[in-house]
Formats: sequence, structure tokens, C-alpha cells
Amino acid sequence: MPFAQPSLHPEVFRLWREAQDTRVRTRLGGIYYVLAWLLIWLFSSTPAAYPLSGLCGTLYFGLLCLLRLYHRLPEENSQRALQRWLDLHWVLILLTGLGWGMAQLWALGNPDFQPSHGVTILATVAFGTAMAFNFPMRKRRTLAVIALLYLPALLALALAGETQRASLVTLSVYLSYLMLVLNRSHREYGVALALEQELLLQRAHLERLSHTDRLTQLGNRHALDSLFPVLLAGGQQPNNSLALVLLDIDFFKRVNDQHGHGMGDACLAAFAERMRAVFRRDSDALLRLGGEEFAVLMPDTSLEQARQRAETFRDNLARHAFDIQGQHLQVTVSLGVGCFMPHRDAGADAFFKRVDDALYRAKAEGRNRLVLAQE
Repeated sequence: MPFAQPSLHPEVFRLWREAQDTRVRTRLGGIYYVLAWLLIWLFSSTPAAYPLSGLCGTLYFGLLCLLRLYHRLPEENSQRALQRWLDLHWVLILLTGLGWGMAQLWALGNPDFQPSHGVTILATVAFGTAMAFNFPMRKRRTLAVIALLYLPALLALALAGETQRASLVTLSVYLSYLMLVLNRSHREYGVALALEQELLLQRAHLERLSHTDRLTQLGNRHALDSLFPVLLAGGQQPNNSLALVLLDIDFFKRVNDQHGHGMGDACLAAFAERMRAVFRRDSDALLRLGGEEFAVLMPDTSLEQARQRAETFRDNLARHAFDIQGQHLQVTVSLGVGCFMPHRDAGADAFFKRVDDALYRAKAEGRNRLVLAQE
């Protein structure tokens, strides 16, 4: 999932990117809470007097660290799954912030932990800074964690009176700076996210253009090269089959010679529309291979099913002329039809050649006919 192609749906993509960033930025952060707590405990004046507190704090932050580390991203790339993962992961982050706030409130209010007060305040500053810079994607949740980190420290310092006034003022001023940083980071993250999505949309558009025939809007030879190996792998599975229909418009050169290339292009476009009308299953891949040669890849289709549909198309084309630019243009088509046979076809090239040979036999035998590939 972390390296899967993201969905280009705006909301799903936003959640996908947020989950990726949250996962990467939170993986190692939990260990520093463990280390900071150990430093506070061990640098106190009498750490041996608080074995239970030291152990409980270490176990608490250690457990949250492990949960954050091993909370894997969902396999399902859906809005619901991603939102559920994010909500649960933020619970772990909030629990970490809450635990730290309670720990420092206790440590700052305990005279035995006076030697480690500097470590406590420094760690709070570091954790708050990390939150503001690393998690701007969810502004309100980040504010909640920063509040859990800072407010207990500010309360403890305020209760300490004059002796901690300088620390109280300094920490308060720095907290206001973190609010400014968080606001700026939140805006920058939104801009970067929008830019990334726009780039992905443009790349997907260019990818579609590179695999689409401009005249007919069918797939082109590049699309065939991409689809063929994938569909062929499925066709090699038990109970699956892959049929291929190759089509060649008969005497198409005469159309260009007699009516001009403009009429020829209109004929090709009309031919593609007729293909869509007959081969209209979502699973069928309709392609223009070049010139007047076309193809249909039909997964989960037996040889007889492919023959019937191809024959329906041939008969329909022979019976119904195209009405183009006020003229009736009658065309016919020759077809080769085959089904992938693992024991016969060594691969995609061998399969394609076997069906292509059937197409040439149809043309050699008089055209306007269908020939099955030899088994």
C-alpha cells in the first residue's frame, strides 16, 4: 500500500497522502518520548526512590512507540479505510501527548525531580516543535497535542511562583511562535498537496493520450503492448480464457482514393463507433493498431463466444452502410479470431501471430469473412 498508485479522486488522494506522511513522520518519534522520560527519571535526585513510576512511564511510552511503529497502513486504498487508519493513529499520537503532559506535570511539581526540570522543559519544547513542523496536515488535532504537551508545563511553572516566572514567560512566548509556525505549515502543506495532485492528473492525462488513438479514441498499439501481457497472464489461469479478434477493413485504400482522406478518416471514426456498439462490455479492450487494422481483446471469453460476437459485427457492417457527409458508404471487414492456448502459444507474440494468420487467410479467401485461428 505505501507505494501503491494513489487514487486521483480528490478526497481519497488527500487522505492517501496524509496517511503516507503521517506514517513516515511518526515512525521514530515515539522512541524519543521513552528516552526523554528515562532522562527525567534517571537525572532526578533519587531515581531509586521511584522505581514503579520510572517503570510505568517507560512501559507506557514504550508501548505507544511500538503501536505507532507497527500500525500498518491499510491494504484497501479507499476513503473509509484511510480515514479509519488516520483516526486510530491520531489516537496514539494524542495518547502520547497526554502521557507526556501528565508526566511533566508530576515531575515539575516534585522537588525530587528538580535536577531534571531543564530536561523536562527542553523535551516539551522539542516535542511541540516537532508537532508543528511535522503534522500540519491536521491543524486542529496538532493544536490539541501541543496543548496536551504545553498546558501542564505552563500550569506547573505558574504554580511554582516567582522562581519559575522566567521559564513560564519564555515557554509562553515560544508557544505563540509555534502557533504561527503551525498556521504557515498548514497553508504550505495544502498548497503542496494541491500541486502534487495537479501533477498526477496531468501525468495521467498524458498517459491516456499516449495510449489513445486520436482519430478514433480507441486504444492504440502502446495500449495493446501494455494490456496484452496483463490479460494474457489472466488467460493462463484455470477457468479463464482470453480471446483476440483482429479486424481489417476491406479495400480501405479505395475509400481514400475515391472520396479523399477526409472521408477516409470519417469512415475510420464511424467504424470505431460501430465497434463500440457491438463490443460494448466494459471488460473488452477496443484498439486501433494502425491504418485500417483494429483489434478487440476479450478476457473471460471462449472461442465460440468471440466468434459469435465477431460474426455479429461483420454481418452488421455488411448490412448497414455508414452515413457520412450525406453519402452512404458501404464497407466490409475481414476478421481473424482466436483464443489463447497455453499448450500452443509460447507467449503474446505467438498468440497474436496465430490470429493474424487467420486474418490474412480471411482476406486471401475473398474478404468479408471470419476465419478462426488454427488450433
